[in-house]
Amino acid sequence: MTRSRRFGALAPLLAALLVAAPGRAADPAARAEAEKAAGAAAEAWLAIVDAGQYGESWDAGAGLFQSAITRAQWIQALDRVRRPLGKALSRKLRGATYRTEVPGAPPGEYVVLQYDTQFEKLAGATETITPMREKSGVWRVSGYYIR
Repeated sequence: MTRSRRFGALAPLLAALLVAAPGRAADPAARAEAEKAAGAAAEAWLAIVDAGQYGESWDAGAGLFQSAITRAQWIQALDRVRRPLGKALSRKLRGATYRTEVPGAPPGEYVVLQYDTQFEKLAGATETITPMREKSGVWRVSGYYIR
């Protein structure tokens, strides 16, 4: 299976949650605070994925994420796509973008984070993680994609 076919397996599951649409908070300080909180949530979630605890990563995801894919489907998808990459050797934040609209999702607060990641078996990957602020005020991951 080619690299693009392997990574493309997650695309139909969560693609609508990952493509950012226009819509930004007017207050730059609030935007920066949201990006920081979302980044912390994403990094905590990525640590769970990096540990191979795929079911637990689904448990820690946003309700919107959980309604888009079952726990069993998520585990199967990551076993097929993420596990073959091996350990994440390094991860550097490329950028964070605050959004109030994301295609296929209700209006809300989202931050699209992109990381340049080096895996044992894949150099030069890009991970896109999209945390959202839930009604409780807690930031949780609503989308994940590796390219």
